[in-house]
Amino acid sequence: MSRKLELIVAAIFLIFAAQFLYMSSTTDAEYGGADGEAEEVIMEVTEGKYEPVAEPFWEPPSGEIECLLFGLQAAFGSGIIFYFLGYYRGKNQAT
Repeated sequence: MSRKLELIVAAIFLIFAAQFLYMSSTTDAEYGGADGEAEEVIMEVTEGKYEPVAEPFWEPPSGEIECLLFGLQAAFGSGIIFYFLGYYRGKNQAT
């Protein structure tokens, strides 16, 4: 990488880090997923009469385990995608 590109990437990282630190220290926000919000809206729209069609066959014992499984799923999927991108790029460069 060129020196100019490294400085640009470092500046962008520092801006995002500063923004994250500022927002996390000055606000009392809770980070939540969209599942809870969707459930509230569905209950509001159907006036509490909605019943799910299917139930999950296994529920994680805690929210931390659920987040871990979601993170592993995302890492596994991105690993597969980037493996094939690198494979085809290398194949094209070799020819």
